[in-house]
Amino acid sequence: MQLTQFGASVAVIDAEGSQSYSDLDGAANAVAAALIQAGVTPGAVVATVCPAGRWWLAGTFGVWRTGGVLLPLEASHPPADLRHPITDSAVTHVLCTPDTKGLAQELAAFTGARVIDVREVVALSLAAELPSVLSDADAMIIYTSGTTGLPKGVVHTHRSLAAQCAAMVESWGWSATDRIVCVLPLHHVHGLVNVTFTPLTVGATVETPGGFDALATWERLASGEVSVFMAVPTVYSRLVRSWLDANDETKARWSAGAASLRLMVSGSAALPVSTLEQWQEISGHVLLERYGMTELGMALGNNFDRRVPGHVGWPFPGVDVRIVDESGTDVADDESGELLVRGDQVFNRYLNRPDATAESFVDGWFRTGDVAQLTPDGYRLLGRASVDIIKSGGEKVSALDIEEVFRTHPAVADCAVVGLPDEEWGERVAMAWVADGTEHPTDTDFRSWGKERLAPAKVPFRYVVVDELPRNPMGKVTKVAVRALFT
Repeated sequence: MQLTQFGASVAVIDAEGSQSYSDLDGAANAVAAALIQAGVTPGAVVATVCPAGRWWLAGTFGVWRTGGVLLPLEASHPPADLRHPITDSAVTHVLCTPDTKGLAQELAAFTGARVIDVREVVALSLAAELPSVLSDADAMIIYTSGTTGLPKGVVHTHRSLAAQCAAMVESWGWSATDRIVCVLPLHHVHGLVNVTFTPLTVGATVETPGGFDALATWERLASGEVSVFMAVPTVYSRLVRSWLDANDETKARWSAGAASLRLMVSGSAALPVSTLEQWQEISGHVLLERYGMTELGMALGNNFDRRVPGHVGWPFPGVDVRIVDESGTDVADDESGELLVRGDQVFNRYLNRPDATAESFVDGWFRTGDVAQLTPDGYRLLGRASVDIIKSGGEKVSALDIEEVFRTHPAVADCAVVGLPDEEWGERVAMAWVADGTEHPTDTDFRSWGKERLAPAKVPFRYVVVDELPRNPMGKVTKVAVRALFT
């Protein structure tokens, strides 16, 4: 990624103000020189716990210019939670700022790594001869959410990251005039590639407020300065709640400002149709839904002209997809099966797990583990084969379909459906739900209501009300934790 071509244009806006592409380029070179002086060689893994903003970017590009491999970590996580990625990837250096140096030192102790304060080394303005870095070289390791077992390190190359960015630039019309607010964490593909790297490839501006605050985000959306916004469904739900709590004058101002954006995208988890409809009423935007994974970035997406609720559109440029049955045979349109993906954007391998890598590919196609179907309105995701496809009484039912129906119940704010082991049925459907007010229907009430709208095998037979659903940092409901609520 060439930064100097955008010169004095603003690359990033953070708590310290704005920084141009030229200044970011100089900072990245200084970090690279300091890392080389500190012993970083091509292929070495360098972790970062820098906060979002100029220092995070300088560290990231600095690592890449040494031929090193970036391991982005979330500084708000406890050291014990970060120990596995640090040790699994054999980190040699940890990047930090003064605010995160204590954490960096704790993490570095796991592998005897060296700590580098990005802010300090940029001030030194060091210089060094930088190596040539091939496009097929490892660039970044992102650890999966780890809903079952230890998280796996997904290794992306410079080529796969570039392919992901190029596809989104083409599909979503990114240009140097765009500005986006990043409210997502920088240790997952959504915040890393979609919201940060992609705009920087075209000379756009990335605002990094340092986290998500509903009121502050609304003010930025209403400013008239932001053109693109991307978030997870949970963020949109919280923005809806803040809008509903505001006075009429503020509501009108926020809505008018949001309407001026050219693009709003939702991803990383299934978007409830109710949230989509509320957001459209508030902002005038039909949220653009897309489908991606840590292992491949974005694979499917709706487009500007056609956005169908509950569907994730069509393949991105350069992406090939298939849907196959259990024997590996392509299924007919409207039939469900496992989604396979092929293209330059697909990851290289799982770190230190050759068996898991081999099991995830068949004849060059990556097996997503997601069940999908191709309809006249585009591709539709039915859920993870392992957790969202429930086999009950010989029938396969989609947890996502059931959730979508029950979210229309007036007493339900949100819900999550899982399958529980059952000797007679194989699995029985169960639902954890969050109340939307004081009304608490009984299990019998829910079953009667469900039978009017769903096939018998799809109606949950057990229900539990919770204050909130268990989620991972990207807002995805963790179905393993939901299942545990019933035991």
